[in-house]
Amino acid sequence: MTKEDVKQIVKDIIEEIAPDEDLSNLNDDERLRDQLELDSMDFLDIVMELRKQHGIEVPEEDYPQLASLTSCADYLLPRFEAKTAATS
Repeated sequence: MTKEDVKQIVKDIIEEIAPDEDLSNLNDDERLRDQLELDSMDFLDIVMELRKQHGIEVPEEDYPQLASLTSCADYLLPRFEAKTAATS
């Protein structure tokens, strides 16, 4: 899995919870909340879907690390890799 794969997973989840949002021009380094009309409940839905779909737990104190697509990839990639290694 690559950082680009993780970014796509996050985009796919955003598409599910906010289907009216245009994700075609997202800047990977800019805060998602500054680019999209996501409220705190939408953000919580993203975290919940990461857990439900991929078994990735994000503690509340780590939520700020999910601000942009790049920071999501940086934070989540090691967790996806650890999960893959644990199931191999």
